Amino acid sequence: MSEAQLFEELANAVYAGDDAKAVELSKKILEAGIEPLKAINEGLMKGMSRVGDDFSQLKIYLPEVMLAAEAMKSALAVLEPEALKRGKATVKSKVVIATITGDIHDIGKNIVAMLMRANGFEVYDLGRDVPIDELIKKAEEVKADFICASTLLSTSMPYMEDLISLLKERGIREKYLVMVGGGPVTREWAASIGADGYGDDGDEAVKVAKELLQRRGAP
Repeated sequence: MSEAQLFEELANAVYAGDDAKAVELSKKILEAGIEPLKAINEGLMKGMSRVGDDFSQLKIYLPEVMLAAEAMKSALAVLEPEALKRGKATVKSKVVIATITGDIHDIGKNIVAMLMRANGFEVYDLGRDVPIDELIKKAEEVKADFICASTLLSTSMPYMEDLISLLKERGIREKYLVMVGGGPVTREWAASIGADGYGDDGDEAVKVAKELLQRRGAP
C-alpha cells in the first residue's frame, strides 16, 4: 500500500469511527518509516475535516462525530510520541493554549499543541472550556509569547473577541501574539477581531506562529 493509500485509509477509518483500524494503520505508517506529522495532517486531519463538513450539513450526527473523535484519539496515541521524538527544538517561544469558554471539544486544540511541541515551542495546554481570564493569567505567569484560543462552536467565538478586548483593557495587548482557530473560525473573522494569526489546521498554525515570531524579531 502506498503512502497516499495509507493516509486515505486512515482518514476513512477516522471518519467511520473505527478505533481498531485507525490504530492498525497508524502502526503500519510508523513501520513503513513514514513521517508521523504527515500522517496526522494528511490522514487524521482530513478524516476529521470530512466529519466536520458532513456534521455541519446534517449528513451525520453527534454520535458519529464522537466515534470519529475517539478513533482519532486512538490513532494519535500511536503517532504523537514518535512525532514528538522526531521533532526538532528550533523555536524558543512559549505558548498558552486552550479551548475557549463554553466549548468542551479539544481534538483540534490537542493536535495544534502537539505539533507546536514537536516544532520546539514550550506549550502550556490549559484544556477545554477555559475562561479567558485564566488564559491571560497563565500567559502572564509564564511570560508567554502566544495566547492561542480554539473553538468548534460558533456560540463560543465571541469569547475570542472578548479575550483581545480584555488584553487591551489591561494594557497588555502588545505583549502577546494572539492566534485563533477551530471549525467555525475563518481567516477573515480572525482579522476582523484583531487576532494576530489564524490556522486552518495544525500544520498551518505552526507555520503562522513561526512567521509571526520572525516578524517580531524573536530568535
